[in-house]
Formats: sequence, structure tokens, C-alpha cells
Amino acid sequence: MPQTFNVGARSLFVTATAWVFIVLAALASVSALVQNAAVASLMPGLQVAVERNSLPLFTGLLIGYLPWVVGAGLVMSLATLASAIGLLLRLDWARRTFIGLLIVAIVANLLGLWLQQEVVQSVVSNTLSSVAIPQQAMGVFGGFVTAARVMAMLMTLVGCALLGWIIRRLMSAGVRQEFA
Repeated sequence: MPQTFNVGARSLFVTATAWVFIVLAALASVSALVQNAAVASLMPGLQVAVERNSLPLFTGLLIGYLPWVVGAGLVMSLATLASAIGLLLRLDWARRTFIGLLIVAIVANLLGLWLQQEVVQSVVSNTLSSVAIPQQAMGVFGGFVTAARVMAMLMTLVGCALLGWIIRRLMSAGVRQEFA
């Protein structure tokens, strides 16, 4: 039996996805603007700390890229905002762009798993080197650290799976028909 679609019918999925990402992208854009201002005001002091070697090497290298990372976050947020508004208006270029941005977000999150684990390891190492923790508490502390690392990884993977599901739905025949 052939499948028929109502041309012009607007699905709740596309509308809800568009509104959720409009709100999230607007909040992320405002956050990136605030972070950009904060980074601009902190950069001279951070550069002096890097020159004096008072920061670890890894942190010193990251500070040099901080304005670029914040700027890339702002660009991604604004692109997501624009494509989510286009998604709400049922523009096909916006659907395709939105799918591309979700793919970039999935790749960035998966690549960020390494950085996430490195940051946790750095915090734990700095904590253990500066605070004397009784041996009996070390097992509990290690258990909490392991649980936090596993939960962070699981949340990242679940988020990536959710974004993949949204991509799959946006590529379905029914949703593509809405944008025809």
C-alpha cells in the first residue's frame, strides 16, 4: 500500500525541536558573548602567568587557544540559532544546515571525551598533591572519581545518541516532505 503524506502538514517533532534549539542556541550565544568579554579581560593576566611559568604547560598551551575556542562556540551557537529559526519556518537549507551542525556537535562531543577525562585527572592529581587524605578515605574518594568519570562519559554518549536520533528523524521521508 503506498504511503501518502499531507503536503504542508507540520509535525510536532520539527516544531518542538526548532523551539528547543532556538532557546538553547540563544542561551549559548549569550553565554559565549559573556565568556568572550571575560576572556578578553583576563588574557593579559593569563599571558603574564604563562610567561612566568606559574601555570602547568598543558594549561599554558590551552590559554593561547582560548579566544579561538570561545569564538568558535559563538559562531556555532549563532549558526544553530539561525538554522533552528529556519527549521521552524520549514526551510530546506535550514534542515540540511541543522543536520550538519548536529553532526559537528556529535564529533566535537566524542573528541571532547578525551579532554573531559584529562580535566578530571588533572583536578584529582592536583587535589591529591595538595591535600592529605587519610588512606581509609582514598578508596571512597577513588570510587567517587570513577563514578563521576563513568557518568560523564555515559551522559556524553547518551547526548550524542539523542542528537543522532534527531538527525535520523530530520532525514526521514515524512519530515523531508514538510520542507518540500
